[in-house]
Amino acid sequence: MGEESESESQSQPNPNTTTYLTNVPRQSHSPPSKLPSRPRKFRKLSNTTDSHNNSNPRLIPRSLSSEGELESAINYLKSSDPLLIPLIQTYPLPILELSQPPFLALTKSILFQQLAFKAGSSIYSRFISLCGGECNISPDIVLGLTPQQLRQIGISARKASYLHDLARKYQNGILSDKSIVEMDDKSLFAMLTMVNGVGPWSVHMFMIFSLHRPDVLPIHDLGIRKGVKMLYGLEDLPRPSQMDQLCEKWKPYRSVASWYIWRFVEAKGANSKATVVGNSDVSLQLLLQQQHQHFLDPLNEIHNVGACAWGQ
Repeated sequence: MGEESESESQSQPNPNTTTYLTNVPRQSHSPPSKLPSRPRKFRKLSNTTDSHNNSNPRLIPRSLSSEGELESAINYLKSSDPLLIPLIQTYPLPILELSQPPFLALTKSILFQQLAFKAGSSIYSRFISLCGGECNISPDIVLGLTPQQLRQIGISARKASYLHDLARKYQNGILSDKSIVEMDDKSLFAMLTMVNGVGPWSVHMFMIFSLHRPDVLPIHDLGIRKGVKMLYGLEDLPRPSQMDQLCEKWKPYRSVASWYIWRFVEAKGANSKATVVGNSDVSLQLLLQQQHQHFLDPLNEIHNVGACAWGQ
């Protein structure tokens, strides 16, 4: 049950991407052998137990949008991996936008698969109108739309089936916005990849850009793998299976480190579009570039179409 495939040859330049320094200086010294001690911050769910051990409560890491957490992440990364310091000094502190309801964010991710940003935005706008407004997008509304109605606004039959599968899992109680927010990273990954059309890459992007989870490493992302290769002077592009070990020193803030790696790759002029190895999983064409920009630039509109804010 993977995402739709795409070709790297389809990549288009992102007109919103700012040109930054093209050469980030490398540090000559090696990272410290012993990482600075810093206790991780967790949010405890008192009434929820771990799926693998019912006697232990699940611990959810603090969101990067929590007060002071992003600053703590920056300070920690500068201490744990000196090679990141030039990148951190080159780019401003990321700005995290207001999160959207998980169902809306996942629906939007499915709709943007294999589409350039302009085409995806056009289809999404028509989808909003079909639903009667962005605030009305819900599992019941989506299930009430027929494949024919969705095809009439440019949504393929396959994507229509993905949207309906997501909505059915909400309607059946398998997923909910509340449960998604309260799941630990491992459980969330397992549950979301059960949705047709939602694969590992999409889940990682959702966790970083929608939920602001601090410790997500998109091991299948080509931009991240290229950036790690350049940062550490590796001869070969690291395989996804090698990424956890190579980026171990970034824990528990691998999401923030990944953002700086994406910026590093963009500055080097490399293709930062994602690809996925194995499992027939693919990325949402050009959406990643828009999401990278959104993570820093509030002028980017990829997550701000409409005025429906979570909780309003």
